[in-house]
Amino acid sequence: MKKRILAGLLATLLCAALSGCGGGSEESGAAGAQSNAGSASPGSTADSITVGIAQDLDESLDPHLTVSAGTREVMFNVFEGLVKPTPSGDLIDAVASHHEVSADGTVYTFTLREGVKFHNGAAVTANDVVWSIERCADTSEGKTPLVEAFSNIQSVKAPDEKTVVITLSAPDSEFLASLTTAILPANYDQQATAPIGTGPFKFVSRTNGDSIVLERFDDYWGEKPELKTVTFKIFESGDAMVLALQSGAIDLCAHLTTTQAAQLKDGFKILKGTMNLVQALYLNNAVKPLDDVRVRQALCYAVDKQQVIDLATDGTGTALGSSMYPAFTKYFDDSLTNYYTQDIQKAKSLLAEAGYPNGFDLSITVPSNYQPHVDTAQVLVEQLKAIGINVQIEPVDWNTWVSRVYTDRDYQSTVVGVDASSMTARAMLERFTSTYGKNFTNYSNADYDALFQKTQLVTASGDDTAQVDLYKQMEKNLTENAANVYLQDLGDLVAIRSGLTGYQFYPIYVMDLSGVKAE
Repeated sequence: MKKRILAGLLATLLCAALSGCGGGSEESGAAGAQSNAGSASPGSTADSITVGIAQDLDESLDPHLTVSAGTREVMFNVFEGLVKPTPSGDLIDAVASHHEVSADGTVYTFTLREGVKFHNGAAVTANDVVWSIERCADTSEGKTPLVEAFSNIQSVKAPDEKTVVITLSAPDSEFLASLTTAILPANYDQQATAPIGTGPFKFVSRTNGDSIVLERFDDYWGEKPELKTVTFKIFESGDAMVLALQSGAIDLCAHLTTTQAAQLKDGFKILKGTMNLVQALYLNNAVKPLDDVRVRQALCYAVDKQQVIDLATDGTGTALGSSMYPAFTKYFDDSLTNYYTQDIQKAKSLLAEAGYPNGFDLSITVPSNYQPHVDTAQVLVEQLKAIGINVQIEPVDWNTWVSRVYTDRDYQSTVVGVDASSMTARAMLERFTSTYGKNFTNYSNADYDALFQKTQLVTASGDDTAQVDLYKQMEKNLTENAANVYLQDLGDLVAIRSGLTGYQFYPIYVMDLSGVKAE
C-alpha cells in the first residue's frame, strides 16, 4: 500500500515540477497481534533466536578497526570497555569496577573488576588494558590514533595487576565516554576473523554474506543472558526479511519501515523508538558543482524535509537541521531545523548565481539494502527536479558503498545515516574537520576547524557551558554553509516475536540482546 501511495504522491510532485533518519522508546502490538507468550518460531527455541540484519559486517571484526555502524551494532554484544553505556544514556563501570578522576581532571585511575574473563577463558589483566588503550592511541610513524580522543593521552601505566592509570596532557570532560573502547587480549592477532572480547556473548562463527553466530558467555562477570545462542541472518532485501519474519525463520528484526511492519500480523510485537542518527543527503564538497556553497544551499532550499519524512518514512522521523540528533539533549539545536524551508525561486536564483541556471546532473549513490534510504532518495529525485536538477539514483551493495563512498570518496552525493561511535558531541562533529581521516564529505572550512580547536580547549578547562555553545556554533556552521542536506533522525521499528521480551533502545546505534528472553 505504501509503495502505491508513494508512487502516486511522487507523480503529483512530478506534475508540479513540470509546471514550475530522542532516544525514547514505545511498545505497541502489531496489527491483529495475538498473545503467543512462550512460543518460538520453527527455527528457534526458548533460548535460541535468529535476528535479521540488512547488511554483512565489516570484513574485519576487530572493534578498533570497525567502519560501519551495523558492525558496531551487532558486536556491541561481544565487546566491552572500561565503562559501557546504558539504555538511559549513562556510563557505568564494566571491565573496571570503579574509577576516580583527579581534581584537575587529568588523571583517571581504574580498578579492574574481579573475575572478568576474555572469551578464551583468560583473566583480564592490567597489561591487556594498557595494551588496548596504547594500541588505539598510537601516533608512531605519523599514524592517526584509532580513537581520536586518545591523542590527548600522555601515559598509560599499570602500577599493579588490578590498577590502570591514564594521564592526560590536558583535562577532557568527554574523555570517559571514549573509554567504551573495547578491551582486548594483549597481542592477540586474530581479532579480524576470530574476535575475543569480554561481553555477555562470544563469537562462534561467521559465514560471509550469510550469518554471524554468537553464543552466551557462561563466565560473563555480570548478569548472564537467558539466550544461549543468537544467529544474525543477513538479508539483501527488505522484502526477503519480511518473508523470513512471516515464515518464522527469524524472531527479531530492527530498522523496519512502516510498510514492512504493517505486513506482520499475528505473533509479533512492534517496538517503536528512534535510530539515533542523522539521515541526510550527504554531499561530496570537493567535487563540482557541490564545491560551491551556493549550489549546496540551493539543494537545501529545494527540499521539503517534512514531505520527505511523510512520504519516505510515513511520518515516523524527526526533522533535523544539522549533524546532531535529539538524544544529545544539551547539544541539539532545534532552531536549526527550519533554517532552510522550501523556496523553489530562491533555490533557482542561487543556482543561476553559481552559473547553473538550467540545473545540472546529480548522482545519489545509495546502499540498496537500506530501504528507508532508497525511499528517501526517490522523494529527493522529484523535489530536486523542480529546480532543474536531474538526479540519477545509483543503488550499490553495502560493501561497495563503504569502499567507494566512505573510503575512496568517489561519489557526488549519498543518502545514509551517520551515528555517534560514543556518546559525545565530538563523535558527531569532529568528522567534518578538514584533517579528519574519516571526513568522507570532504567538508573543509577554516572557521569550523577553529571552532573545533576551541572546543578542545574549553573541554580541557571543564567549562561545560562554553563547550556546549561552541559545539552549537559548529552545528550552525554546517547548516549555514550547507555542508549537507540534513533531513531526519529516522524512526526505528523493531519486530519481536510474541513470547519474547526485554529488548531495549539505547541513545546510540546498538542492538543489545543480553536482556532478551522468553516471557
